[in-house]
Amino acid sequence: MESKRQQKFAGLLQEELAAIFQREGSAYLPNTLVTITKVRVSPDLAVAKVYLSFFNTNNTSLSLATVNSHSSEIRYKLGSRIRHQARVIPTLSFFVDDTNEYVEHMDKIFDKIARERKDTDEETDEQQ
Repeated sequence: MESKRQQKFAGLLQEELAAIFQREGSAYLPNTLVTITKVRVSPDLAVAKVYLSFFNTNNTSLSLATVNSHSSEIRYKLGSRIRHQARVIPTLSFFVDDTNEYVEHMDKIFDKIARERKDTDEETDEQQ
């Protein structure tokens, strides 16, 4: 479980990284919207796991690889933004947040179940 300190620092990182991607994200990924969905910070605040969601892209793994290749540059920009608020600028690790795909998958399953239930109800009504 994360401490209050970790949660506050993760919130700060999420806010500042969102601003960086909003202003300068088109330099890394043109025509792609990058959203920071979650940030997890180690207890010593030295490592941050950043979960990203990509919109308007066909290949999320390529987008993630592009962001990872620019991670040192992103870390430098983050450091210049939070240098007065943090003693150590954390090492950034980027991951794809696949929550949206999971939600879409679950919606499809529920729709399929609802259609099957409706079909079986119609069949029982026809038999009566």
